[in-house]
Amino acid sequence: MIDLNQKVVLVTGGSRGIGAYIVRTLAQAGAQVILHYSTSAVAAEQIVADLGTDRVVAVRTPLDADGAGTRLWSAALAWRGHIDVLVNNAGVAMEASVDDSIDAWRAAWDTTWQVNVVALADLCREAILHFREHRGGTIVNVSSRAAFRGDDPHYMHYAASKGAVVALTKSIARGYAKDGVLAYGVAPGWVRTDMAEQSIQMVGMERLVRDIPMGEMAPPQDVANVIAFLASGLAPHATGTTIDVNGASYVR
Repeated sequence: MIDLNQKVVLVTGGSRGIGAYIVRTLAQAGAQVILHYSTSAVAAEQIVADLGTDRVVAVRTPLDADGAGTRLWSAALAWRGHIDVLVNNAGVAMEASVDDSIDAWRAAWDTTWQVNVVALADLCREAILHFREHRGGTIVNVSSRAAFRGDDPHYMHYAASKGAVVALTKSIARGYAKDGVLAYGVAPGWVRTDMAEQSIQMVGMERLVRDIPMGEMAPPQDVANVIAFLASGLAPHATGTTIDVNGASYVR
């Protein structure tokens, strides 16, 4: 059984979708969780109410502003005075086409890079500095199947950002293992969340799962379970690994 008692975990994007499952799963395994959110205050407050204020605290920090990652880390650290695990789950996926105006194209790239890479990297930096002073810690970065196989043309910027997350995770693992810092990636494909439901309504389930051998989207609990295992410290020598959760739709 995974035991996260005595561990304090910061989960970004923890109010909805995969993030909400991650927060609930970690808390049920004994962790004390800082639930970060940007806009979904009602959903965040409901999770806190369900799990209890002794187990979960919600912190709002929009990640699309310069310096957001550093500000979030400081706010999260104030709750218990230390953090043992950082789970970078927050991300954005917005459309941008080469046929759009250059201003629209650049705006999509800038926002995507700020949220998916820069804020995440700043949080990783803060975590590394903190973990080196506290005998180690764990970083789990949520990437995407798109990091390895690419994505549709109007999501090139999303795929590029997730590829950067994988490279960053590997670099952290190689550079800071000697300091007790473990770094893992998780790369989901289609996951049955509210965001996926919107796509289902637009193009239909059959089209979205036709290249998934298992014939269905992954339930968000699958992703949460993998992250809970990685956060547990049970497989330290797997540091640097990115685990695919995509129903064999892309096998490396």
